[in-house]
Amino acid sequence: MSEKIAGITVPDTQLVREATDLVRDAADETIFHHSRRVYLWGSLKAAARGLDVDPELAYVGGLDLGLTASYATKDRRFELDGAETARAFLLDHGRSEREAREVWLAIALHTTPEVPLQLSPEIAVVTLGVETDVLGLGLTEITERQRAEVLAAHPRPDFKNRILKAFYDGMADRPDTTFGTMNDDVLAHFDASFRRKDFVEIIRNNPWPE
Repeated sequence: MSEKIAGITVPDTQLVREATDLVRDAADETIFHHSRRVYLWGSLKAAARGLDVDPELAYVGGLDLGLTASYATKDRRFELDGAETARAFLLDHGRSEREAREVWLAIALHTTPEVPLQLSPEIAVVTLGVETDVLGLGLTEITERQRAEVLAAHPRPDFKNRILKAFYDGMADRPDTTFGTMNDDVLAHFDASFRRKDFVEIIRNNPWPE
């Protein structure tokens, strides 16, 4: 039987059940509840914008697996680790290459401001959810009742501190992957010895003579 939270249906399909098991097995409570809230916030905002979103794809797009030990690599951005995991999962469950690629893009771009919102609904919905849950952007677009229902199902105790720690733990051993992203802010916050690469200096000091 499908679950409904704040008017949003969590599909009772094998794909969604197995996606839930995937994040349950790999992630702690903070990341699990965050992932589910991303789906719910994103779906609420997408519906308000009249976007027609495939709920299974939106659900998998909301899973934040790139920060987990099970799926993290040492040499690429955590967003790409999550994107690759979701793409493989969807292909294994019979979704098309195009659909899997849309979700890949949704996860790969979810920390890139503005761009995802100009793309397909399956890409935009993930960024809408992430920006709501992590940054509080557009929170007033969601009613107090909707917020209460989502948080009753998926609470966020000390979430600001816990998600920052999860970000740091997931990126501390691959600091170079944060170059050119907002993620280097997290490393600088937790590690006083961290030194950001400077884009201007990279240009000025590259091998070209002029």
